[in-house]
Amino acid sequence: MARLRGDAGMNTAEYAVGTLAAVAFAGLLLKVLTSETVQNALTAVIDRALK
Repeated sequence: MARLRGDAGMNTAEYAVGTLAAVAFAGLLLKVLTSETVQNALTAVIDRALK
């Protein structure tokens, strides 16, 4: 039973790596969505949808 408790710190490390990956992905997504090319494409799609 004591051997199973020895890995308790792994949960925290896994959460930290997962959080870091999520933040990195969010930053990349923000960079892509705020680029002029993507904004122009989204504007064109919305304009076509409203006409």
